[in-house]
Amino acid sequence: MERRVEDTCHRSPALGDLPVLRVGTMRNMTNGGYDLNLLVPLRALLEEANVTRAGQRVQLGQSSMSSALSRLRLVFNDELLVRVGRDYELTPFARLLLPQVQATIPLLEQVLAGDPAPDPATAHRTLSLMVTDYGIMRLRGAISTVLAEAPGIQVDLVPLPERPMESERDLVTHDFVVAVPGIGIDGLHAPLLEDEYVCLVDAKNPALRDGGLSFDDFVALPQAVAQFGRLHFTPADRRLRELGIDRREPRVTTSSFLPLPSIVAGTDLVAVVPRVLAERLGPVTGTVGVDAPFGAVEIALKLWWHPSHESDPVHVWFRERLTTALTAELAAA
Repeated sequence: MERRVEDTCHRSPALGDLPVLRVGTMRNMTNGGYDLNLLVPLRALLEEANVTRAGQRVQLGQSSMSSALSRLRLVFNDELLVRVGRDYELTPFARLLLPQVQATIPLLEQVLAGDPAPDPATAHRTLSLMVTDYGIMRLRGAISTVLAEAPGIQVDLVPLPERPMESERDLVTHDFVVAVPGIGIDGLHAPLLEDEYVCLVDAKNPALRDGGLSFDDFVALPQAVAQFGRLHFTPADRRLRELGIDRREPRVTTSSFLPLPSIVAGTDLVAVVPRVLAERLGPVTGTVGVDAPFGAVEIALKLWWHPSHESDPVHVWFRERLTTALTAELAAA
């Protein structure tokens, strides 16, 4: 008989709304004990919600991961993952279990490493950041400062999710997402920096008049567009869509901002890029950034993370040091 979620967990006053598993809800795996080796595949299965991806993540074959899932279903007396069409979804109990697993495993790792209260600056950890190339350009100095203070910390920089409207899993499986609001990322966040979009053209483009570009000329020029995913729309994309400007079939597409100055150089192409990027790369590519004729569009870059990371001391230390270092860098510029 399937057990109701309410029968398997209770609320802890110390942890707010976080469900706390009763010991009695887990079946013994060995003589009165539990197989802690199942915690790693458990976390991967809950975060990936997919047996194949979870196996790849922890370097287990499909059969081994399926076996681990079967054993975990016995442990918790719950299916954990159920098929919905061609995909899997977490059961209600599994969704309640996920944040507890995420909070528990780092604590166990600290205890087993003999350092139950580690100094974040001396911890050994890899933190993953989903970020664009423009974000890397702007955060490079601050990240270098933080890494110099914590030699044991490593940073893994990966592209933004192609489907930000489904970003909850990305926030769970990665430590941070660096992105603007309004694209579908939803979580806790801290401000990083501000910029604005400009139109990038070759310095000798005949459409330039008095150092500017008219709206009609912008629309008429062939477009070079950075596309980060089929459902990923930047604030500039949204503004242009509101004005009825269709850039779905540009002359040139890239998967990032940084190549655009070199691509636009010597052509009649126009691109929409962050102002700081145009100022830094324009002089070396012969391109210029001019005020956007479709009105000012702000770039408010933020650091996003999942609530399950909120109590992780290394996570807290890194984001506080990153924002502090970036603030100092911008103030000195």
